[in-house]
Amino acid sequence: MTASDFDYESTLQACARGDERAFQALYRQEAGPMLGLAISMLGRRDIAEDCLHDAFVRIWQHAARYQRELGSGRAWVHSILRYRVLNALRSGVRHVDVDDDFIERVLDETPQAEAQALQQSQQRLLRHCLQRLERPRRHPILLAFYRGLTHEQIASRLSTPLGTIKGRIRAGLRALQECLQA
Repeated sequence: MTASDFDYESTLQACARGDERAFQALYRQEAGPMLGLAISMLGRRDIAEDCLHDAFVRIWQHAARYQRELGSGRAWVHSILRYRVLNALRSGVRHVDVDDDFIERVLDETPQAEAQALQQSQQRLLRHCLQRLERPRRHPILLAFYRGLTHEQIASRLSTPLGTIKGRIRAGLRALQECLQA
C-alpha cells in the first residue's frame, strides 16, 4: 500500500484507543521508510534501529496527542523519529562519516519526514528551491536539517567561522521561504 492510500489519521485514532492491529498496520507501513531516514541521519544501522524502536513506543503511548489540524499523521509519526535521532546525535552518538556529496543527493534517495508530508508538487517545489540555493547556503542547511548537526559542528566540518555559518543558514532559509511562497 502506498503512503497516499494509507489513512494515517484514522490509524492513529485507533492506536489511541488501544487497537493493536492498527498499530501493527502503521508499523508495517512506515518502519522501512523510517529506518531509512534514521540510517541516513545517523550513518549507523544499530543506533537507527534503537531510535526506530523508541519512536514506535512513543507513537503507541502518545497516539492520542496527535491533532489532525496541526499536520498530517505521517508527518507527526516521522517527526517523532526525527526527534529521537536528533537526541541520539546530540547525546554524542558517534556518526560514521559518509561522503558529504551524499548530503547533496539525500532529497532524492531517502524518505524525509517533511518531504513525505508534502504533496508531490510541493516536493518538487522544495527540491527546486533547494537546488537554486548556492552550495555555501544549501550545504549547511542540509547538514543541520538532515544530519542534525549543530551550527558549531557545521562550522567545524566545513572549516568556516561560526558566524558565517549562522549567516548562511539564516540567509538560505530566508531565500527558501521566499522561493516557496512565490
